[in-house]
Amino acid sequence: MAPALYALYMATSRKKSTASQQSASAHCPHPQGVLIPIGGAEKQGVDNKEHTAPDDMASEPVLHRFVKELTLGGSVLVIPTASEEAEEAGQEYVDIFKNLGVSQVNVLNIQSREQANSEESLRLLEEAAGIMFTGGDQLRLTALLGGTKLQRRIKERYTYERFVVAGTSASAAAMSTPMIYQGRNDAGMLKDEIHITTGLEFLHDVAIDTHFVARGRIVRMAQIVATNPACIGLGLEENTGVVITEGRELEVIGEGLVVIVDGLSCSSTNIHEIEPGEPFTIRDLKVHLLSHGERYTLPIIEQMHV
Repeated sequence: MAPALYALYMATSRKKSTASQQSASAHCPHPQGVLIPIGGAEKQGVDNKEHTAPDDMASEPVLHRFVKELTLGGSVLVIPTASEEAEEAGQEYVDIFKNLGVSQVNVLNIQSREQANSEESLRLLEEAAGIMFTGGDQLRLTALLGGTKLQRRIKERYTYERFVVAGTSASAAAMSTPMIYQGRNDAGMLKDEIHITTGLEFLHDVAIDTHFVARGRIVRMAQIVATNPACIGLGLEENTGVVITEGRELEVIGEGLVVIVDGLSCSSTNIHEIEPGEPFTIRDLKVHLLSHGERYTLPIIEQMHV
């Protein structure tokens, strides 16, 4: 190709690329809502007294921030679907939120996909300024909610309204895509020890893991990042969470650490070459340890469907 024609081709290509990016950005709005994944907790304060609680409960200081993010006078909808003791978990959060000054708290205990598609469930969702997913089993949550009218409406409200979505422990892990759903605390060194599937899709290209430091889960997160370094690992310690605005601006809240595992600039990995059951390699991971009040912009790419 002649130099003049090549220069014209490159200039035209750049214009088309810029136009495509602008068009994609217009169709990929930053979420107007607030996302608060929480790493679980060991103790829960109620009425200024400490008592032992399940390790998937969110701590009161973190929940106080959730309440603060609600629109003035907004009600809370608790969804305890992930829990094996859903009624008990739902009532515990009702008591906690009322103790924190929320006047209206409802519980939506989804136990079937039919219920997740019902008009009553959608009505309760429309009345809420924010929702709280309890801990439990993330696969139960996605199996019952994935692709339902309720899930789609939550995503719409999170995208286009100042709607607050919070979840603790397993429900925090379910917020993102990909979602970790199986793997021992000491697993992750060997290929295929960790299993992932599609989560509730509030965050794309981010894998969330909870109880992260206490249960030594950084190696299993590293394996997930090795399988696709475009995925950012977000590890949440107990009594700790993050407030995410605009789909990527992150603020750390709570008592512990948030661990960011970034493989975008990794120089090599052998995860695609080794056999299942063999230890994997990944070089030049970038890891950030962030404490209360620290801010971070997730280096994720807007979803473009062109």
